[in-house]
Amino acid sequence: MASEGPQDSAEQQHLSSSVNSYGSTDSSGEHNHLSNSHGNNHSNHQLPTPTAGRWVGADQEEEAIRRNLKYFFMSPCDKYHAKGRKPYKLILQLLKIIIVTAQLVLFGLSNQVVVTFKEENTMTFKHLFLKDYDESSDASFAVYTQQDVYDHIFYAVKQYLALADTTVGRYAYVFGVGVNGTALSLCQQYYKKGSIDPANDTFSIDPQIITDCIGVNPMSVPSASLGSNYKNFTLKFHKFINVTIEFQLKAINLQTIINNEIPDCYTFFITIVLDNKAHSGMVKIRLENQASIKECKDPSVSGQAQNYTRVAFDVAVALVCMLSLLLCGRSILRGIMLQQEFVQFFKEHLDRRVCWSDRMEFINGWYILLIVSDILTITGSIIKIGIESKNMSSYDLCGILLGTSTLLVWVGVIRYLTFFQKYNILIVTLRAAFPNVIRFCCCVAVIYLGYCFCGWIVLGPYHVKFRSLSMVSECLFSLINGDDMFVTFSEMQESSTLVWLFSQVYLYSFISLFIYMVLSLFIALITGAYETIKHQTQEPIHITDLHAFIAECKDAPSSGKFRGLETSPCSFFCCCDRTTTYEDVLLVN
Repeated sequence: MASEGPQDSAEQQHLSSSVNSYGSTDSSGEHNHLSNSHGNNHSNHQLPTPTAGRWVGADQEEEAIRRNLKYFFMSPCDKYHAKGRKPYKLILQLLKIIIVTAQLVLFGLSNQVVVTFKEENTMTFKHLFLKDYDESSDASFAVYTQQDVYDHIFYAVKQYLALADTTVGRYAYVFGVGVNGTALSLCQQYYKKGSIDPANDTFSIDPQIITDCIGVNPMSVPSASLGSNYKNFTLKFHKFINVTIEFQLKAINLQTIINNEIPDCYTFFITIVLDNKAHSGMVKIRLENQASIKECKDPSVSGQAQNYTRVAFDVAVALVCMLSLLLCGRSILRGIMLQQEFVQFFKEHLDRRVCWSDRMEFINGWYILLIVSDILTITGSIIKIGIESKNMSSYDLCGILLGTSTLLVWVGVIRYLTFFQKYNILIVTLRAAFPNVIRFCCCVAVIYLGYCFCGWIVLGPYHVKFRSLSMVSECLFSLINGDDMFVTFSEMQESSTLVWLFSQVYLYSFISLFIYMVLSLFIALITGAYETIKHQTQEPIHITDLHAFIAECKDAPSSGKFRGLETSPCSFFCCCDRTTTYEDVLLVN
C-alpha cells in the first residue's frame, strides 16, 4: 500500500472517534462522542491521495460507497432508523433460539428414557446371569478356582434357559443367532499348544488360538437333552484364554407412552466373558450389553392415535434453520460483493491496495457461526425425525448434533451484547487476549504432556488414577483446579519406596508449577489485555483505511439519506439486485 500523507494528532483523534460507532449521530449529523472542534476539521469529506499530502473533494460515487459501507457496519437499531425496515431477520434469530432449545429439551427427555431403559436392563442381566453378583465389586468381580469357573458358566446358561419362569421383565429369546442355528453360543478360546512347568522354569506355547463352541436352545426341546449338551463342556485350564456366552433377548420399552410416543422394540446383544488371558490365577467376569432399537410391528395403544405433533415441530425447526442458513449465506455473499467494490474503488480512484485486515472486516464471523449451527440443527432434526418414525436409532449422534447446535446458538447471543459498550468490553478483551493465550497454552501443553507420559509410565502400575493416558490427564487437570488432592496422595501404594518417593516429588512439583505459576500467568494475560483495552478507550488508536474512509460520512441514520436504496419487496431474496447489494440483511456485523 502506498504511503499516506502526514497527519497531525488532532486528525488521528478525529478518525479514532469517528469509527467507534458509525450510526451514533444526532439529527444534526454530528457524532455524539466527538467535540465540535473535531467535527469541523474535516467537513469536506476528504482522504489523502497517493501522490501528494493534499485533500481532494469526494465525488458522488465516493459518497455513495461510503454511505453503503457505513450502513453495512451499523447496529440493527441504527439500520431501522436508517431505512425504516423492521428487523425481521433479528426476530427470526430470536425465534430460532427458542424453538431450537425447546427441541433439545424434548429430545433430552426422550433420550433419558432410552438410556435409563438400557442401563436398568444391563443391571438386570448382571443380577440374573452372574452368580453371586455384587454391584459394589463390579470392577473386580472374579473367581479363583476351577469349580467356581464351571459353576458360573453353568449358572448363566441355566438362568438363560429358565428366564421365562424367573425374571420379572418380559423378555423373548432370539433363535438362529448362535452356532449351528441355536439361540446361545458357549465358546472357549485356548492356545493350540501349551505346556507350562514353573518348577523347572520351562514352557512351550503355540500362540495360535483355537475356538471351540457349542450351541444351546431354550426349552424348544426336552430339558433332558439339554443337560447332556452344555454340562459336558470341558475347559483346558492350562492353556485357555477366555470363555464367552453370547445370546440375544428382545424387550419392549413401554414407558415411552408417558411422552405420547410409540413404544420402542429392543434387541439386546448380551455377552458374558470369563477372562483368563493374564493367567494370574484370577478369572475376571464381566457382562457386556449392546442394544438396537427398531419399530414394533403393528403397534396398538388403546385410546391414542398416531401423534405427528413432534414430527411437525421438527420439520418446522428445520425449515426455520434453512431460512436462517439462506439469509446468513446471502449476507456473507453481499459482504464479499461490497468488499470487492470497495477494493476496486481504492484501486481505480486512489491507486491503493486494501490490506487483508480491512478485507476480513467484511466477513462476519458470527454469520459463519450461525451457518454451522443451522447445518447441525437441520442434520440433527432429520435424524430426530427418523428416530421418532422408528426408522433410525442413532440417539447418540442426534444428541451430539442438537447439543452442539444449541450451544452455538446461545453463544451467538453474545453478539447482541456487543452493541452495548459495557458488555462489549468482554468480547473485545477475549479477542485481544486470544492470540497470547493460544501461544501460552501451546508452551504449557508441552510441559503438561511430559507430566502425563511420566505419570503414566511410572505411577500407572501403583495408582488407579494413572492407569491410562486419559486417566492421567483427567487426574492432573483435576489437581490444577484443586480437586482430589488428598485422595491422590493417599491412594498411592507404598509397595515400592523408590516409586513412592518419586510420586511425592512428581505431585508436589506439578501442583506447585501449574497452580502457583501457570495459572497466575494465564490470569495475568487476560488481565493485561483488559487493562490495554481500557487504556485504548482513552487514548488514540490505530485507524485502518477502511474505518478512516467510513468516518468521513457524517450522515445520521435518521437523516433519510439511506432510504434512497430501498427497493420493492420482490427483491427480498434476490442477492444479485445491485440496488440492495450493500444492505446487511440478517443482523449486524
